[in-house]
Amino acid sequence: MFRKYLSQTEFTDYQDFMQHFRVNVPEDFNFAYDIVDAYAEREPEREAILWTNERGDVKHISYDELKRLSDRTASYFNNIGIRRGDCVMLILKRRVEWWVCMVALHKIGAVAIPATHLLTDKDIIYRCHAAHIRAVVTVGDQVVLRNVIRARTYCPSLRHCISIGPIVPQRWENFWQGVIMAPKFKSQKGQNRVTDNFLMYFTSGTSGEPKMVMHDFSYPLAHILTARYWHNLHDGSLHLTVADTGWGKAVWGKFYGQMACGATVFVYDFEGRFEPDKMLRVIEKFQVTSFCAPPTVYRFMIREDLTRYDLSHLEYCTTAGEALNPNVFKEWKEKTGIMIYESYGQTETTMVLGTYPFVQPKPGSMGLPNPQFQVEVLDADNRPCATGQQGQLAIRVAEGTPLGLFKSYNDNEALMQEAIHDGWYYTKDIVYRDEDGYFWFVSRADDVIKSSGYRIGPFEVESALMTHPAVMECAITGAPDEVRGMVVKATVVLADSYKGKEGPELIRELQNHVKAETAPYKYPRIIEFVEELPKTISGKIRRVEIRERDGNN
Repeated sequence: MFRKYLSQTEFTDYQDFMQHFRVNVPEDFNFAYDIVDAYAEREPEREAILWTNERGDVKHISYDELKRLSDRTASYFNNIGIRRGDCVMLILKRRVEWWVCMVALHKIGAVAIPATHLLTDKDIIYRCHAAHIRAVVTVGDQVVLRNVIRARTYCPSLRHCISIGPIVPQRWENFWQGVIMAPKFKSQKGQNRVTDNFLMYFTSGTSGEPKMVMHDFSYPLAHILTARYWHNLHDGSLHLTVADTGWGKAVWGKFYGQMACGATVFVYDFEGRFEPDKMLRVIEKFQVTSFCAPPTVYRFMIREDLTRYDLSHLEYCTTAGEALNPNVFKEWKEKTGIMIYESYGQTETTMVLGTYPFVQPKPGSMGLPNPQFQVEVLDADNRPCATGQQGQLAIRVAEGTPLGLFKSYNDNEALMQEAIHDGWYYTKDIVYRDEDGYFWFVSRADDVIKSSGYRIGPFEVESALMTHPAVMECAITGAPDEVRGMVVKATVVLADSYKGKEGPELIRELQNHVKAETAPYKYPRIIEFVEELPKTISGKIRRVEIRERDGNN
């Protein structure tokens, strides 16, 4: 399906890719009609989604079924007054209804806002007020329902609270009853422009309130590159991305590009904490061919005895969300024979940098530029940095907004002017480029530590610490110091086998380990042991909270 939108589909090498990869964007493109319904018409029995859960239930969803269900759901939404441009929040975990609702909202031109089930009532109130949300569709989960019920009183824009069950509270609407009773859907194909509002995410907010990131209808086309040339998917691939549908990674890896490229989206619907043994058993049982997960998942999986699992059908592995520690890359390759291909992007973008099938990965590197973006490393005076020099990663917009870059921070012109000016979109990520053109992550701009004249990025120190068996997780921040201005501090969560061994001896051992792994001046002069790190609801470490606690404002 994707081929009709590309000028060229096969590439001999990275240079050919950069020169000739182009996406042709129709003026009225709509993923729901032009991909989902097109498959339903041409290949109705083709499998769109293969879903399973912890209980062993299995659902096979064909494109014909996805079309029929999304048509009825679109009709139901229209029937209750949801119109083009209205915002609808989906709190649906990994239920099949998420895909059905997303396609339905695209069909009627409403704005989908995927959201995590971890939102509190205050989070929901904030989002409803900020985006004027008209409807919320949720799982019938007691905690989620309770938080929405608490929030509803304070959300005058919220007209419809809809549950997919099994629990449907009083004065709530029953999703499946509404879908079953809905009249026949009248197609609205061709009624949207590709520049219309389409999908909105609230960023996870590592500092300050979450921002509203709006994408337009062209956004799914940008993910053809994600699926075909990063995940390396082909017709018949069975792809599993480990992500809850509340996060942007779900549309990167569980929806748009995968379907456009003819792969089947594999969904493992599990509750609670990630368990590596269960994940590996699912990959084995369903013969998953392509797997994408954050580095933390790989870190837990390599601690299992991988010889106990048949992973012979697994062809390709990818990772994103945070930088990959080289030791995790090495151990996964040694145990499975498969390399891990990295990429970098933001809620505001699609993939900006990555390693592709025709590119040799450098473990820990973000990779090489996506041909859809012109990127540069800029210094404080907006001048390109030399090789090896640290600066802010920026995307050029002087000639127009490139495919895959967000449309706007919704209703916030001040934020837009801060992020986009002088012909560039500034990512606020500090990086450098090596002699081969590969990009390397240093830190968020706010996380750089300035100590005795040195600029130290947290990631390199974290990577060094993570190679020690005592360290399960860690965060590197700067702590105030009268002599040096700031010193490196490590906040460490210990592996179970080292708990109870906190003390001066282990601190010295970790400090000497970092000195041996990286430049000695970067070693943490302060080490604090904690039970858990402060994180956003999306799982990102909130270093700002550690800094504030240490009096470093």
